[in-house]
Amino acid sequence: MSNRLEEISNLSDASDHEEDWQDAETEQQQQPTEQVKERKVEIDESSLRKKIKEIQEDSSLSPKDKAKRIQNLMSHGTTEPSSNEQLQNEIYSKSYHKEQENILGCKHYQRNCKLQANCCERIYTCRFCHDDVEGHNIVRHETKNMLCMLCLHLQPAAQHCRQCHQQMARYYCDKCKLWDNDPRKAIYHCDDCGICRQGKQEDFFHCKKCNICMVKSMTDHKCIERNLECDCPICGEYMFTSTTTVIFMPCGHCIHKHCYTAYIQTSYQCPTCLKSLGDMSEYFERLDKDLERQPMPPEYDKYISHIFCNDCEKKTPAKYHFFYHKCGHCGSFNTTVLKTENTEETARGESSNEQQPLEQAMQRPGMNHDRNTMAGPSSSRTNNPDSNEG
Repeated sequence: MSNRLEEISNLSDASDHEEDWQDAETEQQQQPTEQVKERKVEIDESSLRKKIKEIQEDSSLSPKDKAKRIQNLMSHGTTEPSSNEQLQNEIYSKSYHKEQENILGCKHYQRNCKLQANCCERIYTCRFCHDDVEGHNIVRHETKNMLCMLCLHLQPAAQHCRQCHQQMARYYCDKCKLWDNDPRKAIYHCDDCGICRQGKQEDFFHCKKCNICMVKSMTDHKCIERNLECDCPICGEYMFTSTTTVIFMPCGHCIHKHCYTAYIQTSYQCPTCLKSLGDMSEYFERLDKDLERQPMPPEYDKYISHIFCNDCEKKTPAKYHFFYHKCGHCGSFNTTVLKTENTEETARGESSNEQQPLEQAMQRPGMNHDRNTMAGPSSSRTNNPDSNEG
């Protein structure tokens, strides 16, 4: 067993010796308790400085090892007589998922054990509890030891305690070092993903190209290479290892389910590729009727817009409009204006104003710089081609 394991296992003894020493010091010198504590603090601080100096002068240690050892000293090498006792109480204490129901664990998991992080050798209930307070992330696969919260015995990681023989969790993965005692959860380990996934294994298959597990009803999905190995386009959390439910949009891109629910209240486009997120045919029909009832002023008949359709990915010309441009190929209004053109000037061969780039027109005051024409009439999506303001 490592020195660190022995240190944790003997914390109780260390505290007892410390208390005996303090009593003896008080009896021999007849000093007030406060003075004894002050002297003990001075002794411990001197000892701590000496140990840090020894680490810094040890040429056999790499800078990383030196930093790690000094960090452990600063965290666990006590400068107060009560520090060891406080650390012991923190480690050798039960934590709860639901204390009122006597369910052990933490806010993340139900489990009857804590884990010892192999990176810093500190004990936490789960990897998320570790990552929330430490300046580094735990490497879950390297976890070697656990602390049974039923008998408080530190031991190698396993599903059952080797001392009290109680089960630490209904589900245990020796590869991921994952314990989960929630009876409502079905969990399986995917060797291709390299991590555990929620659900019944027989309901899922692993797509080699997307490198993710999907329900079997999605066998004809659109493949996007290493699809899940990216951040959520809304909240920015890395989705491959996220414990939050991830869904696939019709275009094939991934997003957190709760982020998607909030996002579609304000937009119908994929935040990654801008394709429509559902069947927009009824909405597009309403736009057609609105445009018929409210045609553009006659002076704009000479202008056309060259557009790109985000749905069918075709480029087509369209009648110029302040807000909406319909794709000439699929009929979608989910389009982006590439440029506007004065057809009369083009016919006369006046090349100076033959094509007015959208980038130039967008610099005019009051114009919205978003070229996408999917939004409603509350925002101006294209430029006014007759405006000469710079």
